[in-house]
Amino acid sequence: MLQTIKNAWKIEDLRKKLIYVLFILLLYRIGAQIPVPFLTGDLAASMNAATEGSILQYLNILSGGAFANATLFALGISPYITSSIVIQLLTVAIPALERIAKDGEEGKKKLNQLTRLVTVALALITAIGYYFMLRNYDYLTDKSVFAAIVIITCYCAGSSLVMWLAEKINENGIGNGISLILFANIVSSGPAIVNSLITLVKGQHEGVNQVWGIVIAIASIIIGLGMVVLIVFITNSERRLPVQYAKKVVGRKMYGGQSSTLPIKVNNTGVMPIIFASSIVSLPATIGMFFDYSKSKFWKGFFDLFSTDSWLYAVLTLVLIIAFAYFYILISFNPVEISNNLKKNGGSIPGIRPGKPTSDYITRVLNRVTLIGAIFLGFIAVFPMILNIISGGVMAGLAFGGSSIIIVVGVVLETAREIEGQMTMRHYRGFLE
Repeated sequence: MLQTIKNAWKIEDLRKKLIYVLFILLLYRIGAQIPVPFLTGDLAASMNAATEGSILQYLNILSGGAFANATLFALGISPYITSSIVIQLLTVAIPALERIAKDGEEGKKKLNQLTRLVTVALALITAIGYYFMLRNYDYLTDKSVFAAIVIITCYCAGSSLVMWLAEKINENGIGNGISLILFANIVSSGPAIVNSLITLVKGQHEGVNQVWGIVIAIASIIIGLGMVVLIVFITNSERRLPVQYAKKVVGRKMYGGQSSTLPIKVNNTGVMPIIFASSIVSLPATIGMFFDYSKSKFWKGFFDLFSTDSWLYAVLTLVLIIAFAYFYILISFNPVEISNNLKKNGGSIPGIRPGKPTSDYITRVLNRVTLIGAIFLGFIAVFPMILNIISGGVMAGLAFGGSSIIIVVGVVLETAREIEGQMTMRHYRGFLE
């Protein structure tokens, strides 16, 4: 990756794009530190404690800590991500949107405009809910209607600005804007992780002596590196189905007769099943934030079952990740369409008849590969939770660490591939040169 960036830096055009991306990310990080009016000065510590174990903790990770600090970009890129996912799902479910998606560049522009409108609507709804949460936790210095309008407007505008920054990266930079902003936010928590490891090594962590602190710190580093290696291996893994194209004569020339492959990635769903599963499993803990259940033993026990340090939370997360992996593949991968395309182009899988037998075969292979990918995602997401439970809460900060590592590694690999593609295109020489 570093060598790829070094080589790209030597090309003036790519160097300008890299500088542009860094400038946009710098602007985002500055915006994540701008305070919003009518809020108390120091609320990060209490917000971190209040959101622990809920989906809001995950939103805080994705926003680079802006959510806990209630700054201008507190909502982060989440409304834009949700809007993109919703439009993608509706494109599969609604024929009218599917026709627009197949309308080339013009259709893409219409879908992008629709995504922006949905983003603003979701940002407004989220900003209103976020305002009432701040109000319930008494983080406001002014509870008037004017203050409410100012705060909600600031968060809605901040989310829209983040969407604009992401699109500017897509237009003038290298890589995917959403992915790079998520990458920057997650990486920004690196100093806090290093500080936690130093606290463990010095034996200053509550309930852990220095010897055990050193052991836990070393084990955390080794496990983290091992997870990175595993993620890289699985992300690059794929099942390749052999495809043979029949020979055909056009005029005096013969075409076809070539062999190719149909690649099916093991982790074809990315991190989406983890995001969906975490959102649903964390819903009870998120709802519990808005109620005072400390006096009721029943409700306290009920909400404790859905905290990140419970076995039920880990088991439900694993089951839902596998379920959502199959659901996401079902709506994003169409074996029947692939089978028809192969048949139209004179291609077939050796030993499998064209048409329905081919689509059934692809479906069987896809189900097996998806199961392997789903188990991998479940392991990456649940393993840090198991470590947290075994350690008695010492590794509480790792509850959503697995999905964060997948995002970081995935963005690095994706950006490196795009940079290499840009370099190859610029170094290519035609036959006239």
